[in-house]
Amino acid sequence: MHQAKAKTDTKLVGISPYVLSLREELRTGSMKRHGQFELGDLDVEVCQGRDSVWAIIRREGQGGLALRAASVPNGDIQVRKRKREEGVALELEIESVIGSHSICFTTSSADLHRLLAQVTFTPTMDMRIPFIPRDLYPLDENDDPIGATGNVEAAQRGHNSGLLYFRFDKPAFGSVLYFQDLTVLNPYFLATHTTPYGVVGGEWPELGYLPPTPESQSVPDPVTLRAGEEVTLSKPIIVVRDWAGDTEQEMARQFLQMLGTAYAALEQPKSEYRDWVDRAERTIRDLQTAPQARRKEYGHLYVMPYPDGEYPDVMVQLSVAQALHEWGVWKGEPHPLEAELLAGIEKFYDKKFKTLRRYLPNVGEEQGKDPDAVDSWYLYHPMLNLGRLALDGDERCRDLLLSSIDYGIKAAQHFDYAWPIMYKLQDFSVIQEARGDERFGQTDVGGIYAYVMLQCFELTGEDRFVQEARKAIDKAKELRFDLLYQANLTVWGAVACMRLWRITDDQSYLDQSYSYLAGCFHNAIIWESQLGTARHFKTFLGVTCLHDAPYMAMYECFESFAGFDEYLRQSGPQLEPAVRLMVSEYCRYVLDRAWFYYPDALPPEAIQEGDHQSGVINRELSFPLEDLYPDGQPAGQVGQEIYGCGAAFAFATRSHHDVEDAPFRLYCNYFIGASERTGERALSIQLDGGESCFADVSLVRLKRKQLPEAAIITSGGDKIRPYASSEDRIDFRVPASGRFILTWE
Repeated sequence: MHQAKAKTDTKLVGISPYVLSLREELRTGSMKRHGQFELGDLDVEVCQGRDSVWAIIRREGQGGLALRAASVPNGDIQVRKRKREEGVALELEIESVIGSHSICFTTSSADLHRLLAQVTFTPTMDMRIPFIPRDLYPLDENDDPIGATGNVEAAQRGHNSGLLYFRFDKPAFGSVLYFQDLTVLNPYFLATHTTPYGVVGGEWPELGYLPPTPESQSVPDPVTLRAGEEVTLSKPIIVVRDWAGDTEQEMARQFLQMLGTAYAALEQPKSEYRDWVDRAERTIRDLQTAPQARRKEYGHLYVMPYPDGEYPDVMVQLSVAQALHEWGVWKGEPHPLEAELLAGIEKFYDKKFKTLRRYLPNVGEEQGKDPDAVDSWYLYHPMLNLGRLALDGDERCRDLLLSSIDYGIKAAQHFDYAWPIMYKLQDFSVIQEARGDERFGQTDVGGIYAYVMLQCFELTGEDRFVQEARKAIDKAKELRFDLLYQANLTVWGAVACMRLWRITDDQSYLDQSYSYLAGCFHNAIIWESQLGTARHFKTFLGVTCLHDAPYMAMYECFESFAGFDEYLRQSGPQLEPAVRLMVSEYCRYVLDRAWFYYPDALPPEAIQEGDHQSGVINRELSFPLEDLYPDGQPAGQVGQEIYGCGAAFAFATRSHHDVEDAPFRLYCNYFIGASERTGERALSIQLDGGESCFADVSLVRLKRKQLPEAAIITSGGDKIRPYASSEDRIDFRVPASGRFILTWE
């Protein structure tokens, strides 16, 4: 299947009056200057125009940016400079007939240049806001917004992060990441009954944030900002790099690097401890006893995808079995349910075509299913979990994987490593070629395919599998920010790239892993929503499950977590620091955020009532909801996914660590790079997270035990005191990068 390449140039699509107005003011020099400061090697001039206050960012002779810091429609304004506080580059107070604006500029010039502008507004009367124009315009070397050319590589998708990433072609200003901090805009969204759907983007050269208004989103009742009440209108973070990457891989690396710089300027929410061990035990109980979750076919036990919903499915069966296997390894003995689920796995195998089918042989047209339809990623995902089990010593899974792999290779070669959405098992005839945008198929299937190929290489030593992995990863190049189809597949693709780099010593595969990760974090929700039902759960650093999905899903969430664990373990000092930061922070927050997928963690009013897309919702069962929406729609519209129940095992086994002869388990919401028992009651622990971040470390009391006195000392000799303590837990906060020593009495 043909896959189009991303555009590499941007042409003007008409000219907005706002572009012409800015152009004329800059051309005539009619703006009044109110302040100036440096942004690294850039100059920033803050000026008053006819109806706006602007920050003009320039690199001498190489163009710049114009940021509309405040829009004041009547134009009759008085600007007063406030006394500068420490850490503030410039602060202005603006009075007009409509009210008062406050603009605070802060900068960071170390390494990448970062400008933050926080804009608040206090209306003089109850006020309806009909329209506020976009706020960012690229400029050429003559301050002309029409003269600059470049390309928008990534813009906001749906309710995901309000970001925009673009590069200049001419003049050589560099590349720019614009990030709107949507968390602080919650009061505005709530006051105006709007949501930040696709509000950051635009058409060159009119870019940036287009504030949602009741009129633009057809809010039915008159909605106003209240007189005398201050509200934040905008908080853009602009990161500038003086060189615009000229390859997909370099652009991806720069995007992640600049995103990490913007991330450091955010007020990051606190994360809370969650007892994933108890959740895992409750999940096993429900898997063993809930009739809605189980089904007997051909004398074997199969789990249902949803309570009372759908039919036994090979992806579901192996996902749950593999997660139970991890739990058994962590506990020190296998759980019998793992063997029970694997006992009937061969019934999915088709001996004629020598491949795994999605459904059991007794599921077909009578159940409304096409047994011969192959969803491209569904062919390889069960193989991935067979490979994980095989590499841990399961010979039956090894044999089943190697018996299925040649069909998988045949499919890859038939489609030239560019898979459609769905095709026929017998002859590869395409049922559905492209996804909703009509441009691409399942773009990241090559990543999971490459991962499976490398598992087979590890199992057999056959070089053909490495060559297949290389072909699949090479085919995915040049897709840029269209690479992501489904979040967990994209993460497995990044892991495959990392493994290929280790196997081949070819740097291009490490670089290509950044392309996969850029696609993933482009789909992230790096803000905490308070809209509708979202006020009952957490959204910060979630990732929507599909390229166009409006919701976060548990399955993609916990698989990404597991994949990121492997990615970091296989990385080394060559890994881009911002990548390490963003991946580690995703995993830190998921251990808190994912708790709210479980219906017993949400109030009943936050969950969809009535019909669901699949099955029923039973709040008594410890299985996660599939869908949480950042725009505040009711959760669980799709259903309650049993196939996502492996999350509890994945989270428990990677965050809770047994300490021999100690009365506690050690919990850490960062992956532990290394640990060593250095004394009878002393443990040396190495964390490899973001240099500016902090990890939560807790001593969690074991049953019928008592917590001891404990202390943590950093490698530099600093003593860290607990920030909270109870009979059941002692909580510390430690630097996320470096070594510390835990001692107890």
